[in-house]
Amino acid sequence: MDSEIQLIADGEGLAVIGESATVERFLASEGLPSKDLGLHRLRTLMGSGGAVAQAGSEIAASSGRWVKLTEESAQAIKKYGLRDNSTTGLSTGVLKGSKGQIKGFVEFAKAPAASALTNPAVLAGAAGIMAQVAMQQTMSEITDYLATIDEKVDDVLRAQKDAVLARMIGVGFVIDEAMTIREKRGRVDQLTWSKIQSAPATIAETQAYALRQLDSLAEKLERNANFGDLAKAAKKADSLSKEWLGVLARCFQLQDAVAVLELDRVFDASPDELDGHRLGLKAARANRMELISRSTERLMDRMTTAAGTANAKVLMHPSKAPSVVRSSNHLAVAVVDFHGRLGIEDGRTSLDAKRWTDAATEVKDRAAEAGLDGVNAAKRVRNEARDRARSATGKISSQLVDRTRRWSRDDDKAETPTDMP
Repeated sequence: MDSEIQLIADGEGLAVIGESATVERFLASEGLPSKDLGLHRLRTLMGSGGAVAQAGSEIAASSGRWVKLTEESAQAIKKYGLRDNSTTGLSTGVLKGSKGQIKGFVEFAKAPAASALTNPAVLAGAAGIMAQVAMQQTMSEITDYLATIDEKVDDVLRAQKDAVLARMIGVGFVIDEAMTIREKRGRVDQLTWSKIQSAPATIAETQAYALRQLDSLAEKLERNANFGDLAKAAKKADSLSKEWLGVLARCFQLQDAVAVLELDRVFDASPDELDGHRLGLKAARANRMELISRSTERLMDRMTTAAGTANAKVLMHPSKAPSVVRSSNHLAVAVVDFHGRLGIEDGRTSLDAKRWTDAATEVKDRAAEAGLDGVNAAKRVRNEARDRARSATGKISSQLVDRTRRWSRDDDKAETPTDMP
């Protein structure tokens, strides 16, 4: 007897939909950790009558698992040759195989007539849920990130008298409350939505404030010609940037939460507009990431330049030069970690401060051999920041696998959530 599973990829993750045992065998065969997709919601989203509602009920009755897009899951998508849709930005397909055979998924059928994926409304609903799960995954990663620097971020927020940050803290409480209500009720009604409608403007204002702080640190590094002032600016940038990165991370987390709530509201109020709204949110999110990336990259560029200057002047400033390079490397690790939690790709080398004796020996040897009066001591010798970031990423990935396995166990134990009214 044949069985089939349906696959949907949206650039953030992969949805695997089908009979529960078949889905679990497929995921196990590919070695992909997953979490519940919550397809039961499609039953009410699609209404109660017509072909669309029937297709929605059928797919909602299936097991749906979500897999975070990683190198492994990306290879699975490539392996099975899903068909791209330029309109929706999704890749879809159906895998068929003999029931009970893990390696039986060998026949690939593109958009079979009986597939629920051929129904635009059902596909839009599933894609909307996928977008929500992906953003909630990022929110969870940011929560872990903030836990490591929570004390510093709290110090920054408490020390600020600026009304912008005060409003952001209050908005955060309201959004967290709305997410709790959503979790309990399974939907976002008009009353809940009305409480957070003004939140995006406040969060954007706070984000702009934090970005200005990072830009200010970069400008101070750029305009300090005196090495002593440069060393002070580098130390300050190393210390304060981590705190403002934390504020930015919280802003990003709250923006994702608003988007999750917003999609729920569109589910209820204007389901026909769901796909367009999802694409709009995706584009807006990408723009925010680009804005943050530009600001943090600019700061990193200034710190890298400062580190190069420090290495070049290590003989004249044997005590201060190494501290500048250490500050640059510390910041590199912090930014790479921050980028990783938000999903911003990064790859940056770091500099090592030369010991004063090493630099002195190099100058002496080269002067003796070639009659040189001096030498530029700046030298890129290894990729410390990248190595440490990769190590941290590996740890994060391991934690993610453990967490998704716990999710799977929790999903099996949990009762079936109440459908949206």
